[in-house]
Amino acid sequence: MRLTTKGRFAVTAMIDLALRQHTGPVTLAGISERQKISLSYLEQLFGKLRRRQLVSSVRGPGGGYCLTKHLESISVSEIIHAVDESLDATNCGGKGNCAEDLRPCMTHELWTSLNEKMFEYLNSVSLAQLVAQQQEKSGATAVLHDERPLRRVVRRSAEALVPA
Repeated sequence: MRLTTKGRFAVTAMIDLALRQHTGPVTLAGISERQKISLSYLEQLFGKLRRRQLVSSVRGPGGGYCLTKHLESISVSEIIHAVDESLDATNCGGKGNCAEDLRPCMTHELWTSLNEKMFEYLNSVSLAQLVAQQQEKSGATAVLHDERPLRRVVRRSAEALVPA
């Protein structure tokens, strides 16, 4: 079990897009240059992200990609799933036929539980939180999809992470 470059690059590219979309559509060439990801690979990933309606494309001069949803409503798990990435710790793909006699192996429940925890965690992390982290690192401010200042989301995200 491991997250491949497909999932990693998709999340990285979506953060880059989210950080820059307030000035208009973001080009894949720009993302490619900034993140050192092959342009042809990004084209494949963004085709999948577009089909899952996480991004939309704008053609022509000044064209590129924009997010179709608010940052808060896009989870890391949704991005990873959109590019057909599988996070499965079981040997059987969750089917329960991992032992030689086609029954669940002795550790099947352990790996299934790990899958559930990974999904819960990745589903709980929003693109807004990742953008906020990047903004904190750079000390800059960005504007969200709906033009609200990011600092408000940072505050709300931080409050949501503090246990009650």
